[in-house]
Amino acid sequence: MPPDNSSFIHWFRDSAPYINAFRGRTFVVSFSGEAIEGGEFPHLVHDLALLNSLGIRLVLVYGARTRIERILKEQNIDSRYHQGLRITDHAALECIKQAVGSLRLEIDALFSMGLANSPMAGADIRISSGNYVTAQPLGIRDGIDYRHTGELRRVDAAAISAQLDGGNIVLLPPLGYSPTGEIFNLRAEQVACSVGQALAAEKLIYLIEATGLHDPQGKLVRELTVTEAEQQLAERDDIPSGIVLALASAISACHGQVHRAHLLDSRVDGTLLQELFTRDGTGTLVAMERFEGIRSASIADMGGILELITPLEQAGILVHRSREWLEMEIEQFCVVERDGAIIACAALHPFAGEKIAELAGLAVHPGYRGEQRGGRLLEFIEHQARQQGIERLFALTTHTLHWFQERGYRVAVIDELPVSRQAMYNYQRNSKVFIKAL
Repeated sequence: MPPDNSSFIHWFRDSAPYINAFRGRTFVVSFSGEAIEGGEFPHLVHDLALLNSLGIRLVLVYGARTRIERILKEQNIDSRYHQGLRITDHAALECIKQAVGSLRLEIDALFSMGLANSPMAGADIRISSGNYVTAQPLGIRDGIDYRHTGELRRVDAAAISAQLDGGNIVLLPPLGYSPTGEIFNLRAEQVACSVGQALAAEKLIYLIEATGLHDPQGKLVRELTVTEAEQQLAERDDIPSGIVLALASAISACHGQVHRAHLLDSRVDGTLLQELFTRDGTGTLVAMERFEGIRSASIADMGGILELITPLEQAGILVHRSREWLEMEIEQFCVVERDGAIIACAALHPFAGEKIAELAGLAVHPGYRGEQRGGRLLEFIEHQARQQGIERLFALTTHTLHWFQERGYRVAVIDELPVSRQAMYNYQRNSKVFIKAL
């Protein structure tokens, strides 16, 4: 029996819009020393090489803390921290240079393989690195001299962009350089954030040793606005330090022209591809505005609305409406848009001169049912109706009787409908009438 390829076909079709949208865009990807030394890192390198082959401009920022700590321990040098920041004396700096250099060579070696066991094996993937980050000493804080620990001063965005324009992947260490030739130890999260801001990157991606941010009940938080993320950091003290660093950097990046920031689990094979090429992703997304939102429809949404309601019309759940009618009534529709795709819709049809309106064409994509989207869309429609001075909202249905009753609608009779709507009632469908006072 031949293999069932339907899931692959479905995934590939769904991913095509993302492939097209991401071509030529800049992504900054940050990963830790733990990720580099983990078993999934070769797979991550292959996925990054694949993104490069799709025309995505990649800047990679790597951390080195695990390797640094191991070298310090081997040389019997104590690790010293203050408020979470390493105090980098001369001996520690030498160990940091050794750790960062060895990791850089290992990353280069993996990328030199191209995409192993694929038609792209041995592909010419060029890695560029250099003194693109200027830093200055952090100085003395709380009476503590941080020595060679620095803070980022400037990113040479023009030089990085020139490398990206040439098709190169830019690889940046957690180091910065001063005009006087000094080397400073930096946090990889800070470097990634500043580079993302300087390049106005489409995405800033933090690969961390966690699935993302979880709420106090342990459920993964899939999406946060910047305001919500700031509230999480201000109100909670149970967030692990690694997530705090990534989340704080994501907030700063979004304030500084980065479109979206993502927190992903570096331990999961394929997490990067799932996050980028599926609508729901795998981690936590941070953005200035909602990834998914309800808005008024426009004529450009016609294709998405038709995809939602046509199967329901064919199944007899919704009354058939011609495309011409939908185009004429498009301004009465609202849609739920998720990352450019229409996943739910509904229409509000007021009756002129009467303080009553009909809710019609309510449909939710099969992949997003059971997640309260229909309920939120209904609340949005009811809010719009109140703003228009409508006092009662009615709906006709043959399948979702209990759903409306659970949301405050009562069973009504046909005589309670506007006279013009009574004349259009289809007795063969025998739809139930539900009305709610607003």
